[in-house]
Amino acid sequence: MEVFGSSGARGIAGTELTPEFVLQVAQAAGTVWEADRAAVGTDTRLTGGMFADATAAGLAGVGLNVDRLGTTPTPAIGRYCEQEAIPGVMLTASHNPPEYNGVKLIGADGIELSIDRLERIEAHALSEEFDLVPWELVGERREVETANATYQQSLLAAVDTERIADADLTVALDPGHGAGGLVSPAFYRELGCEVVTVNAQLDGRFPGRMPEPVPENLDALGRLVEAADADVGIAHDGDADRSVFFDEQGRFIDGNASLAALAEHELSAGDHTVAAVNVSQRLVDVCDRVDAELELTPIGASHIITRIKELWTAGESVPIAGEGNGGVFFPTHRLVRDGPYIGAKFLELIADRPASEVVAPYQSYHGTRINLAYGSEAERRSMLSAAEAYVQSADAELSTLDGYRLDYGDSWVLVRPSGTEPKIRIVAEGPTADRAEELATDLADVVRAAVA
Repeated sequence: MEVFGSSGARGIAGTELTPEFVLQVAQAAGTVWEADRAAVGTDTRLTGGMFADATAAGLAGVGLNVDRLGTTPTPAIGRYCEQEAIPGVMLTASHNPPEYNGVKLIGADGIELSIDRLERIEAHALSEEFDLVPWELVGERREVETANATYQQSLLAAVDTERIADADLTVALDPGHGAGGLVSPAFYRELGCEVVTVNAQLDGRFPGRMPEPVPENLDALGRLVEAADADVGIAHDGDADRSVFFDEQGRFIDGNASLAALAEHELSAGDHTVAAVNVSQRLVDVCDRVDAELELTPIGASHIITRIKELWTAGESVPIAGEGNGGVFFPTHRLVRDGPYIGAKFLELIADRPASEVVAPYQSYHGTRINLAYGSEAERRSMLSAAEAYVQSADAELSTLDGYRLDYGDSWVLVRPSGTEPKIRIVAEGPTADRAEELATDLADVVRAAVA
């Protein structure tokens, strides 16, 4: 797709992503949707209001009334759309830096749109074929201030509140200046936890840390866990559809380890789970132990959602799915990535034993990641051509489901273009940190040399 990448449409605000473009996407979505009303929400980015105005204008221009939810987590607007049976538009760049913004499209079921629906909307946006209405049929706008509170109440009804409250947990929380700060602190306190926070102020400049919840951005949370003698640290991305964790000793927990721990708790024999092509061997091992089936997709929520729906149609059970970046689906709850809920499900796991013990069985693999920026489409093509030449000559099993993945049996390396930033991403995993680093560095050197 030209417009929608692995997680919506994103770009640097004002240059790559303009109000005119967002207006066209909104007009296209409103043209395709069979609806007379839609919701619009934003994360905390400074350009959110501008893009929300453009979105509302585009939707109104094709005859839809618009519910303006203001600043809200992505799972909260999804919940609102589900309850009201209306589609929605979320203005967020999720984990990208503050200069970015983006567009996520949500269906009337509260779920991000599947690939086929996105392709229909993209076709209308690119051809500029919109069902514009005359002046007397232009949609109206209204402000809605209850979406976050309603979402929080739905979370409380969906988790084992008694188990968590009885554990008397202390939670160190880092919403990263994002929309999760409007819900997660109060939610975890309602669960009976003592909550201490860092970077909880809403601020689209992200002064305390960048929105992506990766170890290099989370030093303050690790220190807070230690200082507060907390049982766990929880961090969100900018729109709070992901959660990553620190253990009680202030050590970062690899997202693949927390996913594996959650999966082993949820999966039974005969179940299916879905993960992206960068899946960790840890999840593979879990599926082998419990006799569950693992399905792989290209990277991105829309691909995972599409495959889960296909499995449901076939009558299969899919209790958990996701990626090792903290974006976990619990489809029997809702088919969305829901950061506060993911955090609560991890709290259920640590209610009777420390976080370090919960994830200890899943620490036998080590991963690393290298991001290589490119400055032009020509550089992108050169870098990918070099990667293709490298993998074709490698003595390993090659998968081209999304990018190029080399599987060496006990280790693997993946190279692919980012779907959200102008970067080539290289991810590797092995039984030792040195092995993972060796695989990633060898490939990165070849890709980097293509534009040197």
